[in-house]
Amino acid sequence: MNKDLLSLAELSREEILAICDDAETLKAELRSGMGPRPLVGRTLAMIFEKPSLRTRVTFETGVKQLGGASVYLTHEDIRLGERETVADIARNLSRWVDLVVARTFSHATLVELAHHATIPVINGLSDLSHPCQVLADLVTLREHRGPDLSGTEIAFVGDGNNVVNSWLEAAGRVGFGFRLGCPRGYEPDAAILAAAQERNPGRVVVVHDPAEAVRGADAVYTDVWTSMGQEAETERRRRDFAGFQVNAKLMSHAKPDALVMHCLPAHRGEEITADVLEGPRSVVFDEAENRLHAQKAVMVRLHERMQSGQAR
Repeated sequence: MNKDLLSLAELSREEILAICDDAETLKAELRSGMGPRPLVGRTLAMIFEKPSLRTRVTFETGVKQLGGASVYLTHEDIRLGERETVADIARNLSRWVDLVVARTFSHATLVELAHHATIPVINGLSDLSHPCQVLADLVTLREHRGPDLSGTEIAFVGDGNNVVNSWLEAAGRVGFGFRLGCPRGYEPDAAILAAAQERNPGRVVVVHDPAEAVRGADAVYTDVWTSMGQEAETERRRRDFAGFQVNAKLMSHAKPDALVMHCLPAHRGEEITADVLEGPRSVVFDEAENRLHAQKAVMVRLHERMQSGQAR
């Protein structure tokens, strides 16, 4: 495992599954009141160019549950790359804190931050990928479908965005099926898609018909049509994604017990209807809860590898 977690492409199948195992253990220990505290005396710096509910609360709560502390830094606090270079910020933080999570507009900023930091840097979201979200999603799937996901078929309906890119990386390593249904022009990163298809031939597919994407799926996933930073495209995207809403009619093409997944926040009546989001097959709040446990597992694993000198 590398010093950092910037994308799931940096992890092996065994490492992804080990993080899921650790997350499940930490979840069970927390519920039993016996959670470990391996980060006593350690501090997590949280750099947020984009605001967040789930990412901020789960990282702050997670590091506290593990015995550590956190420092929250908005763009106005440090003006990453403007008031001071990314490299200098990385070198300063490396002298003061033990871990960094960064939620940035540009993935290149994360890469530069990690390159110059001597401490672990975790991707809390970038324009290219969202690895912590998909790790939490995998934990959720395992809870509902069992630990072996190799026979599972995941359908994603919507934009080929950063979450899709992380799903592709996971599918290429873990070996489950993944089908994206998106409008033309909204395909995922071409290099990430090609790598996933090479690693998992025949089981990673992009189509432009949402019904075809969800047919026979074990889980149907969606996300907002317009992400932060794309607000000027809102009306065009609403037109382009017409017909790609996850609703009862679309879900009828999936397996009868197919799970409904969404990384949140959700726009009810746009990418998903309220009855589906709130229905009995929805696991969206399980996913949100599991962000806490998956990220705790990542922090513990990265910190332990740094302490042992094994991080690459």
